[in-house]
Amino acid sequence: MNQFEDMQTFVRIVEAGSITKAAEQLNTVKSAISRRLNQLEKRLGVTLLTRTTRTQTLTELGKSYYQQCLRIIEDVAEVESHIHDEHCALAGRIKIAAPLSFGLSHLSPALLQFKEIHPQVIFDVDFNDRQVDLIEEGFDLAIRIARLKDSSLIAKKITSIKLVLCASPGYLKQYGEPKTPQELKNGHVKLQYSSSPESWSFRDDEGKYVHISIPSAMTANNGDFLCSAAIDGQGLIMSPDFVCYKPIKTGQLKTLLCDNIGDNEINAYAVYPKNRHLSRRVRQLINYLSQYYGETPYWRIEH
Repeated sequence: MNQFEDMQTFVRIVEAGSITKAAEQLNTVKSAISRRLNQLEKRLGVTLLTRTTRTQTLTELGKSYYQQCLRIIEDVAEVESHIHDEHCALAGRIKIAAPLSFGLSHLSPALLQFKEIHPQVIFDVDFNDRQVDLIEEGFDLAIRIARLKDSSLIAKKITSIKLVLCASPGYLKQYGEPKTPQELKNGHVKLQYSSSPESWSFRDDEGKYVHISIPSAMTANNGDFLCSAAIDGQGLIMSPDFVCYKPIKTGQLKTLLCDNIGDNEINAYAVYPKNRHLSRRVRQLINYLSQYYGETPYWRIEH
């Protein structure tokens, strides 16, 4: 009987939220996981989880056992990591989630370069704009572009991202180029990110924040689509610089009110669960991404 494997299985059941999902993540059958949990509870002489057909809840003893299992698993992983760090190549699977536009345009080449350096690493990548549940879905880490709120996750900044307001020369010729935030209300329309606030935040000449709302000509959940619409003259776009830096550099889009955009830094972060040991390969990947992009990434727009 392998007590350490019992601990690992129990932690997976708790973090996955059900025996069924734990079995899927461990690539085994539900009955094997259920039997292992029953044997563990019988050996310990306690109930760790109260289970119904739809829910599972940790008992007080289960909560204590879970926390102690986490510490033991992390300690063992850390010991083995220290022993192998200097002598073993990186190997194993990294399951990572990333937003679609950033993932395809900017994360993909970084991962391919990392793979060239460490060919035994296997990437399992989900390019999707939804916010995944890292623990429930078994992800090692996610790339998130946002002003992060407090959560149960640890976040490490990998590079800076700024918002820029821009429009096509054709659009500006037709509707006029705004010189102040208030002039945006003079007949202008915007191309809106689905998850973004309705109003845009600016600083006036006195440094005070003002919030400007203008009608939406189009709403979408993908920056590349909105950027194409802006190039086509459909409206103004407040966009992360990594999305629109190429058309800005080629003159297809023109930046506006650069000195007035308020709180325009959102940044890119690698996030991962607090209670999960971070494997050496994931730690190395996070450090690599930070060095790959740098504090001033290649998409930065100089005004």
